[in-house]
This record gives sequence, structure tokens and C-alpha cells, in this order.
Amino acid sequence: MALTKRRIEKSTKVGLYADERTLYLKVSKGGTKSWVQRIVVNGKRHDLGLGGYPVITIEDARTLAIENRRKVALGENILRPRHEAKVPTFQEAAASVISLNAQMWKDGGKTLQSWEQTLKDYAFPTIGEQRVDQVTSKDVHAIVAPLWTSKHHQGLKVRQRIGAVMKWAQVQGHRLDNPCDALGAVLPKAPNLKGHFRTVPHAEVPSAIRKVRESGAFPTTILCLEFTIVCATRPSEARLAEWSEINLKDKLWTIPKARTKMGKEHRVPLSKLALAILDEAKRYKEQNSDLVFPSARGGTLSDSTVSKLFRDNGIKGVPYAIARACFRSWCADMNVSREVAEACLVHVVKGVEASYQRSDLFERRRSVMQKWSDYLTGTSRADVIPLHG
Repeated sequence: MALTKRRIEKSTKVGLYADERTLYLKVSKGGTKSWVQRIVVNGKRHDLGLGGYPVITIEDARTLAIENRRKVALGENILRPRHEAKVPTFQEAAASVISLNAQMWKDGGKTLQSWEQTLKDYAFPTIGEQRVDQVTSKDVHAIVAPLWTSKHHQGLKVRQRIGAVMKWAQVQGHRLDNPCDALGAVLPKAPNLKGHFRTVPHAEVPSAIRKVRESGAFPTTILCLEFTIVCATRPSEARLAEWSEINLKDKLWTIPKARTKMGKEHRVPLSKLALAILDEAKRYKEQNSDLVFPSARGGTLSDSTVSKLFRDNGIKGVPYAIARACFRSWCADMNVSREVAEACLVHVVKGVEASYQRSDLFERRRSVMQKWSDYLTGTSRADVIPLHG
């Protein structure tokens, strides 16, 4: 029997009530009523929601049901419009991925800005407005390939970040594959395309420091870069260093866990040269700031400002690599034990060794950092040329 308004009003038990052929009234818990059409498309049955009652009347529902049956008979895919409306564009999906991860990134917003800028510069112009289910391996290859040999490290980041967005799309059910997975078979595997940060032999680091010292750049920028190298830390850890973290009496710099990559507090033993750099930095201390190395305007030094010092002085390397990779190479050449070298760099030691090694080897690290400092100056004295003249 076809449904009437009276029968619809009296139908309160949860279930489906047939009207005609493919149309049903669905009564849910709480008495909510809606229209459902059961229809076969390409040999598979689908339940299509046609709207809630009474906003959609029985006459409206019948009209919609007949129209859907007509379209199926003519070979039209009535599922596609409904499916497509739910699929985000790549740019929308990227925003969701960034939002999910932003609160876990601990470097003062640097990673967030890097993600946004990378995708804005390389991905959005090409695939930003495409639905994530329509992005192909060919599309991604067209973006990544030009970077792969000219700016390999950037190419790696672009590929990884597009891939992360596509993994999110897979989990959300918007696509079955990740178009980035196929790129490995077509991108070159030349041994010189490993994506490592540019650096120089550790023997050239002392001359690089001298060039920076003589550059005429703003004093705190020079001191920050030198402090980064002398302490073998990450540039961001030095740029954001505060006087409250420095214990001059114990010759110790304690980096809080919120600013370390591994999320744990790190104690850095301060060599004679490091202490001399800090003594020089006191001259530039801002009245209303606790920053050890404030910028010329009194704020936090930017990563690009510090990196620019190397580029402007013809030094073929980046601060991160010269501070850490050069230190690690020097450790290897000086036969510094692996566990002490890795502890200096706060690298995680895995496996059985990690289970038994609980000490941070502080006193042994202090000795190594002093020797590194002596190597950089070519002396056992803390010879720092005052930047103020």
C-alpha cells in the first residue's frame, strides 16, 4: 500500500515503511522521519537519502525517486554528484593535515610556516583546486621532478608533504592509493642526491668563523651563529636561548624540553669560548627581553637572517650542518667515543644500548666540548675579538 499522510503520521516504530517501488519512509530512534530510496546502480544496491520529513513531503520524495530512476535508465551516474560534494580540494585537505599536526610541532611555528610556504609555492598553483581524489601521480611528478636535481632537499620536502596529505585522503576514504608512492620508480637515484644539508670539511670551520667575525653584520647575529657552532646545537635552540637558561657559575646552558627536537631537557656544558661569547652578548642585552641574542630590533633572530651570514660571505654550507655535521665528523677523526659524540648531539640511541645507558655523560661531554672549542680557535685560550671595537 502506498503511504498516505495519515499513515506517515501514525508510523512511529523504528523501521522502513514502503511507499512505491524504490521509495521508503525511514523512522529512526526519537521519531525522526526521512526518505530513503533503494536503487540498483551498476548492479549494486544503494540507499540514497532524499531528505527529512516533513520538509520533504511525500510528493517531493516521489518526484525525486522517479527522477533518479529515469537517470539510471538513461545510463547517468546519480551517485557521483553526491560523492563529489564531500571530497575536499587538495588545498582544503592540506589545511586539515596542518591543523591536525600544528599543536605537535615544537619549534615556535617554524615547521608550521615551512609546511604552509612549501605547499603554497610548489603544490597549490598546480593541484590546489583539484579534488584530492583527482590528483594523479603524473600531477605530483610534474611538481617534484624539476626540484629533484636542482633543489633536491626541497624536492624531498615537497614530495613528503604532498604524500602526507594524500595519506590523510586515503584514511578519510577519499581515494584508494597514494600518488606519491609511484614516484620512486621514475625519479633519479643518483648518489649525489641524498638531500643532506650542505656543509664544509671540519678543517674549514675556523676560517668560516673568522669570515663571519669580519663581516660587519649585526653583532648578535654573529654571536648567535658562533655560539651555535661552538655548542654544536640546532640553530633554533641558540636563536631562542634565554638568559634564564644560562648558569654562568656552573658553566651550563639548560635547553628546556619544549625547545628540543627530542622533547627532553638537554644540558649543554659551556666551554671557555662559549662563555666568552656570552660575556660579549651581555653588551647587547635588551632591557625588556630575556633573549641572549636579540635581533637589531629587539625581537627574535630569524632563521634566514642567521643563514644569510654564510651566503653573504661565500661559505658553502648551512648553519645546521656546520654546527652539527662538522662537529660529528671531527669527533670521528679525534676518536671520540660514539656514545659521547651522540650524547653531545642529543641523538637517540636505540636498541639494547639505550636500555642500559641512562646517563647523559655530562662531564665527559664537557671535556669534548672544550676540545672542540680549542680546535675552532687553534688555542686553549678563549680568544674572542670584541665586536664593539
